[in-house]
This record gives sequence, structure tokens and C-alpha cells, in this order.
Amino acid sequence: MAHDYFNCTLCYIENDRDEYLMLHRVKKKNDVNQDKWIGVGGKFEEGESPEECLLREVWEETGYTLTRYRLRGIVTFQADPWPAEYMFLYTADGYTGELKECNEGDLQWVPKDQIESLPIWEGDKVFFRLLREDRPFFSLKMVYQGDKLMKATLDGEEMAL
Repeated sequence: MAHDYFNCTLCYIENDRDEYLMLHRVKKKNDVNQDKWIGVGGKFEEGESPEECLLREVWEETGYTLTRYRLRGIVTFQADPWPAEYMFLYTADGYTGELKECNEGDLQWVPKDQIESLPIWEGDKVFFRLLREDRPFFSLKMVYQGDKLMKATLDGEEMAL
């Protein structure tokens, strides 16, 4: 059955040097994230829980097996003409394995204080702030027109942009 929405995970893996592992999306054709820097993750497969999707996607994209991770919030994206997206946002600070090449882009450890100077989605700056503040579990809705963030709602309250 076709849906006009999908579920996905996104994970920011952090190391002890205050860096996040970022994926520079430069390898996929027709990629909505082309040239943007994002975390790692992807769409749920049939029957997967958020954690199963997270662990599979992180392993597929990085070669890492997560040993410690935390669900930080749920982010709803609305952007015509794409289907709505419900993203389970995680951070992880425990992992084993060796970093490998990713077929979707180039993986790079980026100091957290430099991430906002990279080409990232406007709304990602909102959830990076929430992560920095160590905000308890949150629900964030972002409405885009093309690349422009038009509206953001945090836990039901519209935010000033």
C-alpha cells in the first residue's frame, strides 16, 4: 500500500573530540540532499523498529556498530512536492568497528562548532541547537518551500525563525 509519507532515522555519531560524523551527500543521483552535509541514517524497511533501522543504516553507511545511542526527538518534515517525512533523531557516542567508504557521500568528522558553517538544511540548525542545549525529548515540525524553512513548531509551539 502506497503512503504519502515515510519514516526514517538520522543519527549524529559523536567522538571524544567534540565532533560529529557528517555525511557530505555527493554520490547519489536525484538526491534531495545533494551537496548538503547531514548525519547518517535512512528509511525504515518493512516491519523495522526505529532502533533496528538506526542500527542497520549506521552499519551500512559507516561500518560502525552502535553500542550506545539515544533517541532525542521526532522531526516532521513537510515540503512540496515530496512526501511527508517522520524522522527519528538519534545521537550516539558508543560504537565499534572501522569507518568505511559510504556509497552516498563522503564521511568526515567535523568539529561541532564548525557544522553550521557547512551547507546544511536551515532547519538542521534548529535541532543542532536543541541537541547542544541537551533538551529533553522533543517533537519538531518543519515546513519548507524548496530549500527555505517557512515554519518551525517545537512541541506544539510555533518558533520564531
